[in-house]
Amino acid sequence: MPNVLKVNIEEEMKTSYLDYAMSVIIGRALPDVRDGLKPVQRRILYAMFREGLLAGKKYSKCAGVVGEVLKKYHPHGDQAVYDALVRLAQDFNMRYPLIDGQGNFGSIDGDPPAAYRYTEARLTKIAEELLQDIDKETVPFAPNFDATTQEPLVLPARIPNLLINGSSGIAVGMATNIPPHNLNEIVDALIKLLENPQISMEELLEFVKGPDFPTGGTIYGIEGIRDLYLTGRGLIRIRAKVKIERETKGKKSKEVPLFEIEPEGKAFKEKIIITEIPYQVNKAKLIEKIAELVREKKIEGITEIRDESNREGIRVVLELKKGEMPEVVLNNLYKHTQMETTFGGILLAIVDGQPRILNLKEALWEFLKHRKDVVIKRTAFDLKKAEHQAHILLGLKIAVENLDEVISIIRKSQNPEEAKMKLMNRFPLTEIQAQAILD
Repeated sequence: MPNVLKVNIEEEMKTSYLDYAMSVIIGRALPDVRDGLKPVQRRILYAMFREGLLAGKKYSKCAGVVGEVLKKYHPHGDQAVYDALVRLAQDFNMRYPLIDGQGNFGSIDGDPPAAYRYTEARLTKIAEELLQDIDKETVPFAPNFDATTQEPLVLPARIPNLLINGSSGIAVGMATNIPPHNLNEIVDALIKLLENPQISMEELLEFVKGPDFPTGGTIYGIEGIRDLYLTGRGLIRIRAKVKIERETKGKKSKEVPLFEIEPEGKAFKEKIIITEIPYQVNKAKLIEKIAELVREKKIEGITEIRDESNREGIRVVLELKKGEMPEVVLNNLYKHTQMETTFGGILLAIVDGQPRILNLKEALWEFLKHRKDVVIKRTAFDLKKAEHQAHILLGLKIAVENLDEVISIIRKSQNPEEAKMKLMNRFPLTEIQAQAILD
């Protein structure tokens, strides 16, 4: 009878579930505080870098990129890899896209991207900054899933990607939701923190004013921003950006300020123009919701809805009845639609292999620590390379000073090995120097 290992089912479930949870937390759903990337994103960028798909070079089929990532680094579903690649190229999701896509990569209306056999991609210039110096022993590498090659555990990251592009992910028992920020503001804060590590949070908040969403919009109130930066959690209220245009008889419509009192006895026909919408709001669904509320008479005063958006930007026109107060209509729109949303920020990232909620200063400091480590390792690599080159040049100097004798020794030798040994015996040369002379 075979040996039977008896295990307590409660202990086995506990251990297995914890292993699974940690695998999801570390290996899938949460970004690393140093480069701001999840494993699948890092693997996509590294695979494209190794394939030579740099900014300024020609585009390559996304099918090839997905295949390369699956083959060497990420043994999961092809759709999961392609979805991650597409998001890195969408300018309405990423404040600074890391992939330059050619073809249909989806839209703010929720249109899906084309299949990967139709689209093409290459890295953006800012993505190259994440990968710069990766071949100078600056970051740790580990064997890939089948030990046929090596992959980086983190990228050198010359830019603070975690904060400038943000991140969102749901793990087991925890989630992250980091808003994107303006690169100039974050860099200014990093410089000040570097100059004065004891800088107060209040001083840092003078440089980082708040999130910078790629779709624009207006943040209402600073309480949520302060909470996020001071504690790592905060609720940020975002409203669509609008302007009012007034039509007068026989004249072109012109923009007027909100809450401008109409001249007595006159009723104008006005339009509400939506030019920016809150982050991660589907524009098509927003328009559908407004139309539905108008049909159900929950919002009154709107006679026509037109989407005039194009490559230049968003422009949704809401025509109002003559004499209708646009401010009243707007307040109803903010109340009943996604023209006003809340962004629940959670600054959670992987720090030293553990998930941690960070405040703004801690997130900036972790990035600076990483950069210091990268610069030290890069400098050590460059020094080692320079010393090796200098060592070879000293050997070549000896050879040039004794050129006739060196040539004579090489000619009289039966093979390269014998020539190498004779050169080392005759002159104060190391094996590396002797080989360089022979080469």
